[in-house]
Amino acid sequence: MNAFGRKVRVPRSRRMRIASGSALIVGGIFGFLPVLGFWMIPTGLLVLSYDIPSVRRWRRRTAVWWHRRRSRS
Repeated sequence: MNAFGRKVRVPRSRRMRIASGSALIVGGIFGFLPVLGFWMIPTGLLVLSYDIPSVRRWRRRTAVWWHRRRSRS
């Protein structure tokens, strides 16, 4: 998986990807704690987007919106 110009390895198993993406989102909810952070929520959604079509559509719409916004400037 490529995220922000960096290559990140994700588990090959679909179940493990869903579990790790869900764990990242749940951990991100507690972002006010010292070790956890709010960065975990978008990262979890990114991991889930490989297996869940509705999250994939949301990610793609966001990417297209961001690209259009950046090209206008």
